[in-house]
Amino acid sequence: MPDDRAFYKSLASRSFERAYSIHGEEEFLKDAAVRQLLAAALDAATRDFNLDIRDAASVDAEALASLLATPPMMAERRVVLIRDAASLRKDARAAVDLFLQQGASKDAASDIILVLVFGPPDRGKPDRVLVQRTFSLETEPLTGNRVPKWIVHHASSVLGVSVTDAAAALLFEHAGNDLGALAGELDKLASYTNGGVIDEAAVSAVVGVRRGETLGDFLDAVGRRDAPRALALLAHVLDQPKVSAVQIVMALTTQTQALAWGRAMRARGTSVGRLSGEYYDLLKSAGGAYTGRPWGEAVKSWASSIDAWDDAALDHAMEALLAADIALKETRVSADEEILARLVLSMCVMDERPARRRAAVA
Repeated sequence: MPDDRAFYKSLASRSFERAYSIHGEEEFLKDAAVRQLLAAALDAATRDFNLDIRDAASVDAEALASLLATPPMMAERRVVLIRDAASLRKDARAAVDLFLQQGASKDAASDIILVLVFGPPDRGKPDRVLVQRTFSLETEPLTGNRVPKWIVHHASSVLGVSVTDAAAALLFEHAGNDLGALAGELDKLASYTNGGVIDEAAVSAVVGVRRGETLGDFLDAVGRRDAPRALALLAHVLDQPKVSAVQIVMALTTQTQALAWGRAMRARGTSVGRLSGEYYDLLKSAGGAYTGRPWGEAVKSWASSIDAWDDAALDHAMEALLAADIALKETRVSADEEILARLVLSMCVMDERPARRRAAVA
């Protein structure tokens, strides 16, 4: 399957395929790919004459065949774009098959481009056969350090501004991997700085999130089992847009599991210096684990916090996290901040009396 680099390289060289399938879970990247494909393939002056967009569920074979047979008007090529392609009717699908079959001929016209855009997974899975017979681009949610890199790239390529690494990290901690939200914040920041460099000060002024009061700082405090600091940060973190109590529990769960895994690796003889590399490998294999911050910051924090925990404390923390997750999702009287405050105290200041009683009985 071609990757996104091959896709964008082909657009830059104006080497267009006869048909594309664009699918995946990340809707923002999917929309961006479609916009760039249309911008590259169509002349702006004649775009309205040479772009036809249809919903798959409402187009029949006759209409689709007519669209795919209509030559471009005063331009090199036309584009026929089908939205929610998983909903193609059988007769319309037959018209697509015929178009693809004709494309195998040396005499096939190259001035028509078919773009099949598949919707979110809940609207149907992409047709495997169509994906295999077309130039396929799959957009997956960005994770870990790829998000700050995307922030810098988007700001530079789309808005024409630069972003410092520290500001990108702060934005990531604010909005996570919600690319739509990040793009909106970057647009406001570009206006605020009037084309200048977007730094931490600009992010604090526009977005309202400050260094030292982020979700990452809260996670660091819990990792050190510093209950007073974690409790002092809790209200600030919950007040930030795009941060919910459930997300905080998710990030704490990932961190606690990582600490337990790290302790096991240390027990097997893994050195402190090597542990960071092992953590990166773990995150890559874990796929969509929610860290709540860039991987680099998470790995550094986990590696430095391991000695603050023992097996009993980590087991207790997982039990507390499960209880908090249930409490947040059930109908309740307690506020989110109250539930999370109890969770912080339970994780950072574990009651040792039950353990002492068990030891006495033994």
